[in-house]
Amino acid sequence: MTMAAPGTISAIVPARNEEAVIAACIESLAAQPDIARIIAVNDQSSDHTLKILREMAGKFAKLQLLDAPEPPPGWVGKNHAAWLGAQQATGEWLLFTDADAILSEGAAATALALAGEHQAALVSFSPEQILGSWYEKALIPFVYLRLAQKFSFDQVNDAKSTAAAANGQFLMVRREVYQAVGGHAAVHGEVLEDVALARRVKAGGSRIWFAYGEGMVRVRMYRSFSAMWEGWKKNLFVLMGGTTGSVFAEFESAFPWMILVVLVIGVKLPIAVFAGVVLLLLRQLSYGLALTRNRFPFKLILYYLPAVFLYAGVLWASHESYAKGKVSWKGREYPVGAPRASK
Repeated sequence: MTMAAPGTISAIVPARNEEAVIAACIESLAAQPDIARIIAVNDQSSDHTLKILREMAGKFAKLQLLDAPEPPPGWVGKNHAAWLGAQQATGEWLLFTDADAILSEGAAATALALAGEHQAALVSFSPEQILGSWYEKALIPFVYLRLAQKFSFDQVNDAKSTAAAANGQFLMVRREVYQAVGGHAAVHGEVLEDVALARRVKAGGSRIWFAYGEGMVRVRMYRSFSAMWEGWKKNLFVLMGGTTGSVFAEFESAFPWMILVVLVIGVKLPIAVFAGVVLLLLRQLSYGLALTRNRFPFKLILYYLPAVFLYAGVLWASHESYAKGKVSWKGREYPVGAPRASK
């Protein structure tokens, strides 16, 4: 058995049809001195991803290319690719990152330092979001603000709390702990494999350190409306509780129902229109303050109303996908459990 060098990292990058982003990701990983090996796993790509990776393998000696077969029944494709990559890893630490993630200079060294400082076996960052189109500026910050209420960094990082979470766009885990909890094989059918893996790590008695990734790692998650819709449709139902009751509770909490009621009343009572507008401005201000607390620009309050309606729409679409027992992602369909009625 090959011994892992202390402090060294093997980076694993599952990639399926990532021709637009894979080069920047690999270059950012190759620039990290603490990453001794990069294992890029081509997951049945039909675009130029494999060609680009082959060209980059000639440029970076630390880059190893794997070509993944079709995933076995019951496996999510990304989990299968990550698991194959992990079997080739030799570092003391495994860094799982998405093909659209770009690491800043020194990010890997900082992650190792944080692991030592907090005695953590898993370090994860919620990346800085690159927002291009109006729909990205509307929906993505809104979703992350809702997630911040569900997954508190303080609770996740508290060893006494059972709360656990991670972000698969930057998830670094000690290899021996990964193996002990079964790795991606143990969560092979999970759509939210990052959260499921974090739960297993914490349940096994190891500590997690989860934090903002501002200045560490950045991503542009989606480059089209359809991809953004499909991505959140796949994930949002589970992220918000995974039950019909939790979805309706989220609608009640996130949607400005009272403001709409007041504005409707304003059809016959004009003063109510004024009151509704004031309430809406106050709600936007509150949203703006929440944006700044979560490292988003305050000016994104301009997208509050489209954000609310986009969020409501994709949350319900996610619920309906799970009710039908399947979700889609990158040309594949995966079976999922139907919603439960309880909260």
